[in-house]
Amino acid sequence: MASPVEISFTATETAGLATREGRIAILIGESNRLPAGLPRATRDVALRALDSAGWKAVKAGGSLELAYPAGLQAEALQLISLPKKAGVAEARKAGAAIGAKLGKVETTVLADNHPQAAELALGLALRGYTFDVYKTAKSGDVSAETEGESARAHVTFMCADPEALARKAEAGAAVAEGVFFTRDLINEPANVLTTTDFADRLLAMRELGLEVEVLDEDELAKLGMRALLGVGLGSETPSKVVVMRWNGGGEEAPLALVGKGVVFDTGGISIKPAAGMEEMTMDMGGAGVVAGVMRTLALRRAKANVVGLVGLVENMPDGRAQRPGDIVKSMKGDTIEIVNTDAEGRLVLADVLWYAQKRFNPSAVIDLATLTGAVIVALGHDHAGLFSNDDPLVEALLSAAKAEGEGAWRMPLAPAYDKLIDTRLADMKNSGGRSAGSITAAQFLQRFIRKDQPWVHIDIAGVALPPGGTTLAPKGATGWGVMTLDRLIRDRYEAK
Repeated sequence: MASPVEISFTATETAGLATREGRIAILIGESNRLPAGLPRATRDVALRALDSAGWKAVKAGGSLELAYPAGLQAEALQLISLPKKAGVAEARKAGAAIGAKLGKVETTVLADNHPQAAELALGLALRGYTFDVYKTAKSGDVSAETEGESARAHVTFMCADPEALARKAEAGAAVAEGVFFTRDLINEPANVLTTTDFADRLLAMRELGLEVEVLDEDELAKLGMRALLGVGLGSETPSKVVVMRWNGGGEEAPLALVGKGVVFDTGGISIKPAAGMEEMTMDMGGAGVVAGVMRTLALRRAKANVVGLVGLVENMPDGRAQRPGDIVKSMKGDTIEIVNTDAEGRLVLADVLWYAQKRFNPSAVIDLATLTGAVIVALGHDHAGLFSNDDPLVEALLSAAKAEGEGAWRMPLAPAYDKLIDTRLADMKNSGGRSAGSITAAQFLQRFIRKDQPWVHIDIAGVALPPGGTTLAPKGATGWGVMTLDRLIRDRYEAK
């Protein structure tokens, strides 16, 4: 998997700055004061830049870059606007400004004793992500065989107390690795990330202390998961459910995280248009987020009980594939008329949600899925849609999302929407049509939530793979949700 950039922490020493290669970033506070020890020529050019109209237009978290600055051997000097009173979002944005420019050279960050230096490091790591495993070396480049780890960027933070900052940054490093794991999974092509490969990657997390088990098709059939199994009938790759457990919180009932893991979605017999179908490699985004959260919890040894369950399937059309008009029975025992085979994610979640509640009796259930295009119509690519039967839980989630800078918006549930999925032939149908599509999908899922079970459904279709980059992520998978759920677990479920 892609690893966050290596960051080391050392005491501030400006005497040797003139001969340091690569890039140098300096944090600039309200007074525009430069650190002592800069070469005279560098100080002069930096002061001139700080007096310019260009710098005056830079807001907190932004930067101004000077190429090949006088007095330095470095190829660039980056001036970062970050007042001492800056908040978490501004500090991460400032780190992202450095991370976006990393390349494959050494970067030195003069952080002094800034109180948000750890958040700066997290923002740097998140924005410095690259997914280039399928990029071959171009003519004249260093070969892949000889390039190795030496070509990766390295960052040195010069600060007042290196040991204290390193300790403070540890939690952020665990979060960054979880986000990277999620991004890698979502970015992988479906010919690589099959259901089997996905399950194997999760099994490998046993090395971190997670308990991981894989339920195969025979076991799923015995459990009665016919809704989930129906989705994968047309695929050569077998359907699976993977259960990950982190037990760090004593005897408390676990929080259950459930993720949709459709590794590729053609739409099945109700086949999607060709344009844009290549992005359906991201339809396992919910499962990717659950996996990333579980990895983060294990890495930071969280004092909480959390179980992560993911349903892994592929939705393909062939002679065995599920048809519109078919009727299947869920693990719960409810029957479902399939009116659209492209409304498959809710079928996967229905069975896994019921299994999670029946087996683990969780304190709360949160599911994540790239479930509907309708949520993109409603909220665009800046907010995930949240649906819930429990006000305190959803408010805690919204608060966590706000604290982490991940957009989330609560959407309604109501009996009037529920009626849209009633059908004369079965207990329900799997689609209510175009009107209120994200809401009727959530109403469908709510039918598989036990009475009095706190539950939130998060539709991440718009935020998992937006059309462009974000503040903390280059173009591609964002890993939305790992930070929010980790924050929620810290604040609400972790033993104090």
